[in-house]
Amino acid sequence: MPTITIDPITRIEGHSRVSIHLDKSGMVQDAQLHVTQFRGFEKLCQGRPFYEMPALMARICGICPVSHLIASAKACDALLAVRIPETAERLRRIMHLAQIIQSHALSFFYLCSPDFLLGMDSDPAHRNLFGVAAHSPQLARDGVQLRKFGQEIIRILGGKRIHPAWIVPGGVSNPLKAEDRDAILKMVPEALEIAQRTLTWFKRQLENFREEIRVFANFPSHFLALAKDDGGLAFYKGWIRIVDADGEIVNNFEARDYQEYIGEAVEPNSYLKSPFYKPLGYPQGMYRVGPLARLNMARHCGTPLADQELAEFRELERRFVLSSFYYHYARLIEILFSIERIEWLLNSEGILSDHVRAYAGPNEYEGVGVAEAPRGTLIHHYKINPNGLIQTANLIIATSHNNLAMNRGLTQVAKHFIKGRVVPEGALNRVEAVIRAFDPCLSCSTHADGRMMLNVQVFSSDGELINEVNR
Repeated sequence: MPTITIDPITRIEGHSRVSIHLDKSGMVQDAQLHVTQFRGFEKLCQGRPFYEMPALMARICGICPVSHLIASAKACDALLAVRIPETAERLRRIMHLAQIIQSHALSFFYLCSPDFLLGMDSDPAHRNLFGVAAHSPQLARDGVQLRKFGQEIIRILGGKRIHPAWIVPGGVSNPLKAEDRDAILKMVPEALEIAQRTLTWFKRQLENFREEIRVFANFPSHFLALAKDDGGLAFYKGWIRIVDADGEIVNNFEARDYQEYIGEAVEPNSYLKSPFYKPLGYPQGMYRVGPLARLNMARHCGTPLADQELAEFRELERRFVLSSFYYHYARLIEILFSIERIEWLLNSEGILSDHVRAYAGPNEYEGVGVAEAPRGTLIHHYKINPNGLIQTANLIIATSHNNLAMNRGLTQVAKHFIKGRVVPEGALNRVEAVIRAFDPCLSCSTHADGRMMLNVQVFSSDGELINEVNR
């Protein structure tokens, strides 16, 4: 079967390739995303003391280490069977929201804005952040400044921008100083101005991407995210909720019960798991997570400016928003919400309290921690022995939840833009762009257990494939 291969996919976080399979008439039959790297953190942490897990798990990813810190610390809180101090929870939330800002800014400005500003068919040599800086210095500066805002908050709280170990089982390791709170609050007005300016600009661009909006992973599906009882936007805690494409609640369940409802499949051509909703089976139980799922599910954000933007967002399709192109739009609204919420938390009563950690030994042998990472719901699940050593660990990373949806979206885009073996560069870019819309973080999401075969290809000097070995 003729195959078109895109290897590697550019402007995403991690390494992967796409294969597009054509039928005998040259029409696209199927398309698949292959994640070709393997991490194996579930294995290497076995035998380690449970209290090392947050700092160890944060090393999984350099983009969203704080999400792993929080999900891991919450799993350890469950092992301790403690209720952490209120101030500690609010400080964790501030660092978490700061990471949402920096990660979303990285995705929108650094990786995706070249397509929005220069066009999907523009010269690939200039379709990057340097091209953005040349054509719109303000947009490029805003991206750098907004990401710096998030990273600087993480540094102030945790002592460093990447892999901070400040979030620990039972709370956080140090209270917030008044001068550090004031330093963060001083940066808030500029961050708010950038977020609002970018939203205004992006909403004007949407009209230029009607064709992409129509076919970029645009289909009915279930959505999964944390949810509050009052319908507010949730990042730190809540029910795990599944809704259908019409917004009807399909299921609510506690994090500790996730294995009753979420199955984990493995395909032989990728190290990326394919989680699915068990009652619907595999692969019919496909669902989407991340900013689009969270905003589809939230009745309100809980902050004035973000609530106003959410009302506009809801009018896009006058029901649940189904096109994955709108992940970009949702990311900007979540940036705005995060800035507003950080300001509120910093001004809340007791935020400077010294009581920021609960101490205990292990009181349970099993703990599950869940948080909303920038790309979606992140689950850490640990089992320990009586000495507090890790026996088993299971991770369901946000990107893996979207694996089935990304593959379906790839096929949808490839069938629309690719006709025959001669493929215009702009069509290939759109195949990559539908993956970018999900903002996959492949470096931390590859935890399938060794099912992918080794593939070795041998090419002659003129580029002909002369041998191929799979094992």
